[in-house]
Amino acid sequence: MRGTVNACWATNWAYLDAGDITQKGYEKKRSKLIGAYLPQPPRVDQALPQERRAPVTPSSASRYHRRRSSGSRDERYRSDVHTEAVQAALAKHKERKMAVPMPSKRRSLVVQTSMDAYTPPDTSSGSEDEGSVQGDSQGTPTSSQGSINMEHWISQAIHGSTTSTTSSSSTQSGGSGAAHRLADVMAQTHIENHSAPPDVTTYTSEHSIQVERPQGSTTSRTAPKYGNAELMETGDGVPVSSRVSAKIQQLVNTLKRPKRPPLREFFVDDFEELLEVQQPDPNQPKPEGAQMLAMRGEQLGVVTNWPPSLEAALQRWGTISPKAPCLTTMDTNGKPLYILTYGKLWTRSMKVAYNILHKLGTKQEPMVRPGDRVALVFPNNDPAAFMVAFYGCLLAEVVPVPIEVPLTRKDAGSQQIGFLLGSCGVTVALTSDACHKGLPKSPTGEIPQFKGWPKLLWFVTESKHLSKPPRDWFPHIKDANNDTAYIEYKTCKDGSVLGVTVTRIALLTHCQALTQACGYTEAETIVNVLDFKKDVGLWHGILTSVMNMMHVISIPYSLMKVNPLSWIQKVCQYKAKVACVKSRDMHWALVAHRDQRDVNLSSLRMLIVADGANPWSISSCDAFLNVFQSKGLRQEVICPCASSPEALTVAIRRPTDDSNQPPGRGVLSMHGLTYGVIRVDSEEKLSVLTVQDVGLVMPGAIMCSVKPDGIPQLCRTDEIGELCVCAVATGTSYYGLSGMTKNTFEVFPMMSSGAPISEYPFIRTGLLGFVGPGGLVFVVGKMDGLMVVSGRRHNADDIVATALAVEPMKFVYRGRIAVFSVTVLHDERIVIVAEQRPDSTEEDSFQWMSRVLQAIDSIHQVGVYCLALVPANTLPKTPLGGIHLSETKQLFLEGSLHPCNVLMCPHTCVTNLPKPRQKQPEIGPASVMVGNLVSGKRIAQASGRDLGQIEDNDQARKFLFLSEVLQWRAQTTPDHVLYTLLNCRGTIANSLTCVQLHKRAEKIAVMLMERGHLQDGDHVALVYPPGIDLIAAFYGCLYAGCVPITVRPPHPQNIATTLPTVKMIVEVSRSACLMTTQLICKLLRSREAAAAVDVRTWPLILDTDDLPKKRPAQIYKPSNPDTLAYLDFSVSTTGMLAGVKMSHAATSAFCRSIKLQCELYPSREVAICLDPYCGLGFVLWCLCSVYSGHQSILIPPSELETNPALWLLAVSQYKVRDTFCSYSVMELCTKGLGSQTESLKARGLDLSRVRTCVVVAEERPRIALTQSFSKLFKDLGLHPRAVSTSFGCRVNLAICLQGTSGPDPTTVYVDMRALRHDRVRLVERGSPHSLPLMESGKILPGVRIIIANPETKGPLGDSHLGEIWVHSAHNASGYFTIYGDESLQSDHFNSRLSFGDTQTIWARTGYLGFLRRTELTDANGERHDALYVVGALDEAMELRGMRYHPIDIETSVIRAHKSVTECAVFTWTNLLVVVVELDGSEQEALDLVPLVTNVVLEEHYLIVGVVVVVDIGVIPINSRGEKQRMHLRDGFLADQLDPIYVAYNM
Repeated sequence: MRGTVNACWATNWAYLDAGDITQKGYEKKRSKLIGAYLPQPPRVDQALPQERRAPVTPSSASRYHRRRSSGSRDERYRSDVHTEAVQAALAKHKERKMAVPMPSKRRSLVVQTSMDAYTPPDTSSGSEDEGSVQGDSQGTPTSSQGSINMEHWISQAIHGSTTSTTSSSSTQSGGSGAAHRLADVMAQTHIENHSAPPDVTTYTSEHSIQVERPQGSTTSRTAPKYGNAELMETGDGVPVSSRVSAKIQQLVNTLKRPKRPPLREFFVDDFEELLEVQQPDPNQPKPEGAQMLAMRGEQLGVVTNWPPSLEAALQRWGTISPKAPCLTTMDTNGKPLYILTYGKLWTRSMKVAYNILHKLGTKQEPMVRPGDRVALVFPNNDPAAFMVAFYGCLLAEVVPVPIEVPLTRKDAGSQQIGFLLGSCGVTVALTSDACHKGLPKSPTGEIPQFKGWPKLLWFVTESKHLSKPPRDWFPHIKDANNDTAYIEYKTCKDGSVLGVTVTRIALLTHCQALTQACGYTEAETIVNVLDFKKDVGLWHGILTSVMNMMHVISIPYSLMKVNPLSWIQKVCQYKAKVACVKSRDMHWALVAHRDQRDVNLSSLRMLIVADGANPWSISSCDAFLNVFQSKGLRQEVICPCASSPEALTVAIRRPTDDSNQPPGRGVLSMHGLTYGVIRVDSEEKLSVLTVQDVGLVMPGAIMCSVKPDGIPQLCRTDEIGELCVCAVATGTSYYGLSGMTKNTFEVFPMMSSGAPISEYPFIRTGLLGFVGPGGLVFVVGKMDGLMVVSGRRHNADDIVATALAVEPMKFVYRGRIAVFSVTVLHDERIVIVAEQRPDSTEEDSFQWMSRVLQAIDSIHQVGVYCLALVPANTLPKTPLGGIHLSETKQLFLEGSLHPCNVLMCPHTCVTNLPKPRQKQPEIGPASVMVGNLVSGKRIAQASGRDLGQIEDNDQARKFLFLSEVLQWRAQTTPDHVLYTLLNCRGTIANSLTCVQLHKRAEKIAVMLMERGHLQDGDHVALVYPPGIDLIAAFYGCLYAGCVPITVRPPHPQNIATTLPTVKMIVEVSRSACLMTTQLICKLLRSREAAAAVDVRTWPLILDTDDLPKKRPAQIYKPSNPDTLAYLDFSVSTTGMLAGVKMSHAATSAFCRSIKLQCELYPSREVAICLDPYCGLGFVLWCLCSVYSGHQSILIPPSELETNPALWLLAVSQYKVRDTFCSYSVMELCTKGLGSQTESLKARGLDLSRVRTCVVVAEERPRIALTQSFSKLFKDLGLHPRAVSTSFGCRVNLAICLQGTSGPDPTTVYVDMRALRHDRVRLVERGSPHSLPLMESGKILPGVRIIIANPETKGPLGDSHLGEIWVHSAHNASGYFTIYGDESLQSDHFNSRLSFGDTQTIWARTGYLGFLRRTELTDANGERHDALYVVGALDEAMELRGMRYHPIDIETSVIRAHKSVTECAVFTWTNLLVVVVELDGSEQEALDLVPLVTNVVLEEHYLIVGVVVVVDIGVIPINSRGEKQRMHLRDGFLADQLDPIYVAYNM
């Protein structure tokens, strides 16, 4: 976002404009902006009921009315107690609030959706998750006895003492009192010890803030003015001035606050990083009760006239009372659409049964036989057709598998349903006419195969499509047996779908048990709002109803959406005795209720609450009773029940006639629950869970609870366990999955003695709970919703409830919240995803998010790892409109959730990082020497071949100076071609023979002396494009005795950024003259140039396009080989411009060393595709041919942009054996020619003659790039062994270079964790945390290398990572700088070891690496020593006491998501900042934040502080293709990156 935060402390002033603003104006603007948020004097009367109390956010009163918000709150998830607890917790947080930097977002991402264009989310919920009713409502009066006997508790909780919570959630919304808080924070940070930067990753114990702050210090210290950048210090006391750093400072301050668990001491092996193992808290509550006893339900009293099977019941009612109504369906206006009588149900089911068995397939080969499975696909508004089909299947003895209607081919979760159908062997799907017409069809009218589904025959069950069964045909009606009756599908936590098989005897027994428990009698009327295809809706509304000849009034979900009161109206209209609802339906009825006069619920004797086991249904029940008690609803009518797909109905509250016996309640400590312990909370704690009982165990069943994990041991009486049931009326298996079946359906609970409590198996219900006093069953959560964080168990539903209790609720949709956990760094982390309303602003949402984090922290004492808001309507839905949890989690993990707001809190949650490394005190020299000898480690040193012992007929050796070599060649081989320059078409643009070059150089020397009036020793800047002119100008300078400096010319399209660099080099090198071409000459003086630099201060500019026609009187000969030959200027990756001095002696030694390594002779041809401005690139382009006499084929890398194949075609055409390129060239070829290898082969491209292809670099070899290049061009004859790299740096332009003879480059795999501790530990390829490193070519002749400790300068053994030091005749002789920083220079070029060989003078390369003695032999028979470069010392980041190389973290990040094209990391005040380039739509930007954070945690044990998402091309890259991380850092801090999104992780 351009011009984000002007020192954005309070999030609420994040939108100040970036214009220059005076201190005074700034203060004024600031006070105006935050005035509204400063705390008002508290006037809250604690005794007032919640409704009238001043709202917690002071500014909220004016913005929306409390009554409204309470009305549209989802009561299912809201116990008033809980809301108050959340409010109280947040109010406490207010006192110690801290500003959180709000993420910056580019404007285009903050699109305010206009309300007209916006459709409310489809709340066609009806599954586990609740929907929401649109439209305004007059809120409900809050329950006065909302929770019986709670008042005392609440008032205590609110006035009460502090919670035992800690400040893990350091996110605070930047709202009221930001300034005061900040003064507080600043005061505190100033007092903290400033000697070292705060390591935000260390842990301090809980209350250290209180301890560290002297009394009254906050009041006495004046709050610094944040607008004044001078006063702002970064963590290490460096004053900075920038808006971004203000945010980062805010983050650092926030992160300084103490963290929850103090680290325990443990032994750390040398370099094994141990992740902190969560030690059990010694004070954690432990169960103390006696072992529980299994609870037995009442006897199942079989009544004489109960039918022997369900089909028999249908037959009986269908024949003796055919006119009795069985099912009434409603249309969307609430009018009865259709009445199905028992007679019709019987005849139609028979017809369906006959047709299934006899009309599918042929007589000989029927498609469906008894026992086969068939799918039932019916929409939610057609229960009659479903019922007919279901009973038809029962009569035909085939097994119905009811599933949802697949709406689209890629419905969330429909693929998994397909797998279920496939595994059940389903080939036929029964469906209704309307549904069949509505299924998606292909152009030919076929129903396409849905993704993951088997091939199905769709069979329509409407009577008019069916044949009449013959007179003599009759279904076979048996007594209930152990055959499978039906399969009910169940979606697991991971999204997979299982089929629970229910036998005919279980089906019948379950109907009998329900009949007995609910006291059903013949011809009762029952209103059903639930999904009739599964669970409670199926059991009561389709099965038990038929057994008892009851009349079911079915309310479709579509009607509930239009008229939420419809079910209540139907209860009144039909004087129904029973209603089956979810707490959602009660909530909706409350919201829609406007004093209807005619509502009378006195006929109800039982209101079954299907999700009564959900801990938060209690508030809906209370509120509903509260409102409708006056309408004849009796308290004892409300009957919550608990059920599970495996165990069917687990428990249900019985309807009693005694209204004096209040239902069971428990107020449990949330803290105790996380340890699985029941503690009735008497203390004044905010974090409690109020639960209601779900009645007694079912008739004929036995229940116990067992420990949720490990062997099924019986729980103690005060322990939470998984409820297990032993009964006939349960599921028997997961279809086709015997292993999972055994674990769930065949459990033998053990007593503490180890003996099983019964010989019969129990079934795990998947519900967590306990059996309380009086045999009442209490459920506190589901196994599926369990998240185990640091050894404590949290329930997803509880977290959702807390999030929803955070006021104001106008930012997100109720019921559109998903909570799940993801595993990061060996522990579960909590993620919350909610749908955001389109009309909420960035700041509102952010503030709401901060408050949610605080509330969850206070109430559950657990940190939230990630909170994401997504646009309305974008979360994947289940068929009934709830949120598809596993699909949401999947989208989150693969980065396709596209959130519009993200808040990550890894600093708060991740408490199991390894201990920061403590550097060991250095050991003395003697013990190092002895230690190395004792442990058999070599001192790490190596050398190339000895120049003195090489016998070769090198003619050029007799000359000390290159200028003499050129003159000698011009005389002896005048017409020998030294240089050939190619253009982009691959044809020769220009070439130079020895004599042509000599003559050109003479003319330039004359020009320098006559027109330039230069003396010998003067510096001349050569500003030329890559080519022949540059070479001639260089030798011209040598002939005139001047010192040349090659400078890359400015880019005509980008003068503003490239010209200042040219100017800087010209000035720093003290050039007396600038030589260039006519074209560039004009460019340097152009108007565009004048805008970028001061063109009047250029030195003399000579244009070499027109040269004098005469020869110089004499050619200059230097007096001493140690005098300066040329200056080599280069910008390092850290953004330092460094020029090094190359003497004549070093230049000649350098050329000789390369000649020997590469075996270069006049008969050779070498292709060079490099920039000729510095380092080895310059030497190869300009110097080597003159020294060795070989022909150099020059290919300017810029030409490859128009013709990527140019370089390789030239190599092939000229049959070149040795070629040199840069990484950028290699990357261009890999990306640009990837798809063209076939056509290149056809054009005759042949790389089989190449023996060395060397990448010239000053960095760790990019192994992935070289390997993909080798693989790609292998088909064109490139030998993989030919590709290698060189290594050079400022102090020595080439230390290693893969030559022609000698072993192939080797690759080793090292342990990345050991490397962080400066140790080298080789591992196998593919082992975890392994990092491949390729040798950087062979050490050049005459070069000696040693690995030294950069701090102590002592020699290291070969298992240590240290700085590479080099001694060679071609070392540069020092830095050339204006200021002549002597100390720096002497250290880099003239270092001695602190012990060992203290005589040799070494140059320090500034690169970390190690040496390894390999099994290979060198050309001279010695064992070969390989040098591995790991990274630049300047670039390495020290975090948590360990050394990290940016490239390793970047590699991990680039792998994290397909849209990340490039990444760069740097640190700022001990925070790790990750910048990623996004190749995709801006909507994907926020997906990257969690993925980047996860991967860096997992692979590097580091917490990312800031994630910056930018456009492609923002990360600056220099000419060598290296990332300029420091430039990037400066750009970020100066707010110049125009990022798409900046996330500040808490």
